[in-house]
Amino acid sequence: MSKTIWIINHYALTPSQGGLSRHYFFAKELISRGYAVRIFSSSTIHNTDINMIEKDEKCFFKDVDYKGVMYTYLKSTPYHGNWISRIKNMLGFAFSIKKIWKKYCWEKPDIIYTSTPDLFTAWKAEKFAKKHKLPCVVEVRDLWPLSIVEYKGFSNSNPAIRVLYSLEKKIYRRADALVFTMEGGKDYIKEKGWGKKVDLNKIFNLNNGIDISEQNSHRAENALSDTDLNNNNFKVIYAGSIRMVNAVDMLVKAAEILKEKEDVSFLIYGDGDMRGELECYCAEKGINSVKFKGRVDKKYIPYICSKANVNVISVKQTGVSEYGVSWNKLFDYMAAGKPILSTVKVNYDLIEKYDCGFSLDDQKPESIAEAVLKVYNMSDSEYARLCKNAENAAKDFDYSILTTKLEEVIDYAVEHYKR
Repeated sequence: MSKTIWIINHYALTPSQGGLSRHYFFAKELISRGYAVRIFSSSTIHNTDINMIEKDEKCFFKDVDYKGVMYTYLKSTPYHGNWISRIKNMLGFAFSIKKIWKKYCWEKPDIIYTSTPDLFTAWKAEKFAKKHKLPCVVEVRDLWPLSIVEYKGFSNSNPAIRVLYSLEKKIYRRADALVFTMEGGKDYIKEKGWGKKVDLNKIFNLNNGIDISEQNSHRAENALSDTDLNNNNFKVIYAGSIRMVNAVDMLVKAAEILKEKEDVSFLIYGDGDMRGELECYCAEKGINSVKFKGRVDKKYIPYICSKANVNVISVKQTGVSEYGVSWNKLFDYMAAGKPILSTVKVNYDLIEKYDCGFSLDDQKPESIAEAVLKVYNMSDSEYARLCKNAENAAKDFDYSILTTKLEEVIDYAVEHYKR
């Protein structure tokens, strides 16, 4: 029997808007299987100055049909940075959720699917579901407040952090099903001592993924004319944010170690608050092998990654990785069919599991440079093996496969829902 699903995610984007488009691909697949899906998202587009509902517009909701998937944007205040204005934006969106029933109740949803890391949205979405006697699935894409503690240096005893942990526990306990994008979700619950309050049987793992068909189309249709990308150099490519959390400085320093190898290029795609500092460093040190290519439209990423000799994941090592990770770029890299180098060691390591590259035990520039040389000097047969493994790994994370697993989660939540 088909179901109507409302996905409530503060940061849900279309593929044309950026990388947080997981729910678009789920919705696309579910619709093809007879479900009705509506995505509710904030009108402010994360990490941009775009607001889908301008300040002078009188409407509170705006419906946008993106390639057959209906997005409903809730009017939200703009924000910059990660402090007061962003918290105001989060709370504003969360408390706006209650308004959607009056306008869209005619759709008669069968289930609510909500997503963190915004705990406020998950909390209010659960309350909304309970009020309207609907089962609720909570998806955990990032462990908040653990990530705030690890990346921002907050203490676990900080009053605000303790409140967030308490809210997190309540959300997990009340959910009819829990989906963690990282494989160690059950480990996290157990180690927090929440196993008696949170039913471990309702915990599922659904990694991020890739639409291989769309990826192949973008690769064929969106080639870039760029000498740095299309020459015969050995290309080390990083695509993502250039912020402290991404530790791209270690990649730049690895390039410095290898700067005498004129046929090795480091191409860095993306932007962030550390880009200017790193560009200055390269200029001062004469590191000509590093090219900062800036932000590019998502549609160009498949072609860019396919031109690499090795694609790099660079993230600051923290305790968050103890429970596994599910980086969006990992699946882009797999689909590119090239070896993957991760500068961070994680549990439940998919790169090791599929033997499609290397994960380093430390983040020293020397280790990164050594790993790059290992791929550079690799035999053709060994290199081809890693490429094939990466390509095969991507097939396990195609959204057609992941959506079948998602249907099992939905069925579980409906079956175990207690009115």
